[in-house]
Amino acid sequence: MRIILASPESKVWSSRKHIPLGLGYLAAVLREAGHEVMIYDASIEDVPVTYYLQQAQEAGRPYRLIGITATTPLIQDAWEMAATAKQYGLTTILGGPHLTIMPAESLGPEHPYVDYTFKGEAEHGIVEFVAALEAGKKPELQDIPGLNFRHKDEVIVSPVSPMIEDLDSLPFPAHDLFKIDRYTNLQPLTDGLDPHARAFTILTSRGCPYKCTFCSKPVTGDTWRGRSVDNVIAEWRWLVKELQATEIGVTDDIWNLKLPRAKELCRRLIAEGLNTVPWITVHGMKVNHTDAELFQLMKAAGARRVGFGVENGDPWMLKHIIRKGQALDMVRNAFRWAKAAELQTMGFFIFGMPRDTEETMEATIRLALELDPDLANFMLAAPFPGTKMWDMIQEEGNVFAHDWGDLAIHDAKARFTINDGVYDPDLVVRKWREAYRRFYLYRPRRVWEKVSKKSFWLDLPGTLANARRFFLGTEDQTADVHEAAQPA
Repeated sequence: MRIILASPESKVWSSRKHIPLGLGYLAAVLREAGHEVMIYDASIEDVPVTYYLQQAQEAGRPYRLIGITATTPLIQDAWEMAATAKQYGLTTILGGPHLTIMPAESLGPEHPYVDYTFKGEAEHGIVEFVAALEAGKKPELQDIPGLNFRHKDEVIVSPVSPMIEDLDSLPFPAHDLFKIDRYTNLQPLTDGLDPHARAFTILTSRGCPYKCTFCSKPVTGDTWRGRSVDNVIAEWRWLVKELQATEIGVTDDIWNLKLPRAKELCRRLIAEGLNTVPWITVHGMKVNHTDAELFQLMKAAGARRVGFGVENGDPWMLKHIIRKGQALDMVRNAFRWAKAAELQTMGFFIFGMPRDTEETMEATIRLALELDPDLANFMLAAPFPGTKMWDMIQEEGNVFAHDWGDLAIHDAKARFTINDGVYDPDLVVRKWREAYRRFYLYRPRRVWEKVSKKSFWLDLPGTLANARRFFLGTEDQTADVHEAAQPA
């Protein structure tokens, strides 16, 4: 069967573009089962998906199925893509984070162009699903875990959200199907934007046992499952030796949960000469699963940058609201050890969590200045369905959202309020912008670091637009703050 796996375009401020690895896994299992698969990533394509659908029809080899992945902010784009594909006669199935949290929504009467949705990890279910379609059977009659569908006027939701225990049993993602020359390097904010990088990502584990209140991990779940070091090294070798990767990004939720395993992975990269290609941790490492030796090994293994989820500088907020499972001394140690190993450091900080006040946000700014990472990424809290944060806001406040797209995490605007007489969404945006000014603009060394980079001048319009966005703000960033719309 000819299949398109598609990802809508993420319309956020970041110029970084990296491969949708989840589609790479699905493409790999389908190709292994004998199907012909194309990956369509709207963020790097210069033609709409209709170009390929029409081209296939004219060649007499039409696609029969489109599988579309979607996060919450991109679900509207996924619906539009499904509607387009349905006009060409394709069966449509949607999966990914939003569909795992809200599997029935897309099967409602407002979305007749969506035939099926899938929740959870889909590598096994998608193969069964396609086999049924190809045999002329109805997939809904095949008892496929995770599959959701309509039956007459009723939406049937699977009682289970599949998780794959043995990750080594999966084939490597179909890295060769990505138009890799159209993706950028993984961290243009520290290195400048390289639009011609061969930057691949790798997933060494799935899941995270921690339960941060802002975090939504519906597909991979709370159970951590690690691939064997041998299996990871084999994929890493393919990326370096066969696909000529110029950069590799580890995208695990928490790749260093098992500290001995993390160290062994680094030792193997060194022993096999795979440390010639720089790599980074795309998401933040957990600071309480680190020690000085780990960072020294990472440096020797080719790591260039490490990121840490710091989130907040107030101990009470960390323990009682964010529930991060870490203390500030652990954060300080991790940064100290990483810098001693001469690794670049990134810190991720969240402004505007429920119960955040001027004092707690000030503590966050002061901690960022103290840690002094090479990159400080200050984000405004975004409530996502399926999180404890979402539940808290539904009970105690209002979400400022006209549709799911309003929850994009890189949109620089307040997204909710708490009706406790203390929480101030206007103050949240002001402190967030103040953090950027105090970290980047008010310190001469930081200003010099930016203006002395060639990338600063090569993309001057983009640089100035980002500066205005972070330091000054735009009209749309404060709109709707006092007009609480119904939750999307």
